[in-house]
Amino acid sequence: MHSLYELGLYLLVYSFLGWAAEAGYYAVTRRKFCNRGVVALPLVLSYGFTFVLLILVLPSLTGHHALSFLAVMVVSAVVERIGDHFFQRVGPKIKWNQERSRLLSGTGKGLLSSALVAGVYYLTYLIIHPVLMAGVLLVPELVWQIVTAISFALIGLDFAAVFYAVRTGDASRYDQRLAGSGQGKLAAHIYSAVWKRLQKAYPGMQRTGGSEQGAYTFAKGLCWDKLVWVFLISALLGDIIETFWCGLVDGQWMNRSSVLYGPFSFVWGLGAVVLTVTLQGLAEKSDRYVFAAGFIVGGAYEYICSVFTELVFGTVFWDYSDMPLNIGGRTNVLFCFFWGVLAVLWIKVIYPPMSKGIESVPPLAGKVLTWVVVFVMGCNAFLTSAAMLRYSARPDYPEPANRLEEFIDRQYDDESMEKRWPNMIVTE
Repeated sequence: MHSLYELGLYLLVYSFLGWAAEAGYYAVTRRKFCNRGVVALPLVLSYGFTFVLLILVLPSLTGHHALSFLAVMVVSAVVERIGDHFFQRVGPKIKWNQERSRLLSGTGKGLLSSALVAGVYYLTYLIIHPVLMAGVLLVPELVWQIVTAISFALIGLDFAAVFYAVRTGDASRYDQRLAGSGQGKLAAHIYSAVWKRLQKAYPGMQRTGGSEQGAYTFAKGLCWDKLVWVFLISALLGDIIETFWCGLVDGQWMNRSSVLYGPFSFVWGLGAVVLTVTLQGLAEKSDRYVFAAGFIVGGAYEYICSVFTELVFGTVFWDYSDMPLNIGGRTNVLFCFFWGVLAVLWIKVIYPPMSKGIESVPPLAGKVLTWVVVFVMGCNAFLTSAAMLRYSARPDYPEPANRLEEFIDRQYDDESMEKRWPNMIVTE
């Protein structure tokens, strides 16, 4: 099992390798250097996040090369689509004009391109990653912990500068400030440098028109506020659906919530967000494209969720080992089929009216309620995570090590945890 510092180090290393690959590609095709990093550092974080997920998922698929290759295709495409969406939301005044998310483009050319990229990822994982793992063991742990911490601090500072620059003006504004002698000259230099780097890295980047006239619409488009409410509503509906499914089909009425308080299934909520962000580009295409993408993305998402809960919390909440055509007991073809059907219903039927309903909320009330939901669900998730980690560790470490563990032992003992999640299994 990898520590957080190790995963952080791998994220930085593969982000740098991805940056080097893109810089080399543009140097050959455009005959000039191009820093494609999201930040000023030589890093393209989408590559790093992709490899971190692969490092967590692929060991459980050892020996299954076809499934491993498919997993690489799906993970890389989904990370690209989510990364592009996030990048586009950095500044609403900017049009980024990126061409990514090949697997989810719904075209044969896109699938071929995605397969080629996945092949590079997979070969890198098989050949280069073992060498990197050996190299990490040779470096003193304190050294790469310090390097990782400093790098993430620089990433945060640089991203804050980019975020503020594109949200508050354009390059001409800061050029004008540079020409003047007033206050804020240092800030003008910084922001001007940010804009120049962005314009060189993304020559297709355009400044959009001025702000639209008329009344402000809450959660317009595929924004943060919209996704928060998509998550909350889907988490609630998912818990209700799953509870009735288990009760009517299996004859077992049990709690299917992911958290200690409230009927909310985070798996369903996050699944709805993933489907919305990754498949929204297929909304105008035929149902078969949406079904195929949902079949693959949904199955991969369920598999990754199972791996995540087992690695992080040491728990297993579902096991399909006794079902035919299962994949490691974490998902199976039947449920992948359900994901495909759900994707069509979600993109074509459910999401459009839900989106309009969310946008009809009064702006001020919507903003306030959104952050209330974020705070409450964040606290709920924190308490749940702490209780699950303590529940898994309690057999080996029965005595609490600090006041937080004392509170967890008193408030969420084994009996209450097993009553809340009767089907939860603790792994070794």
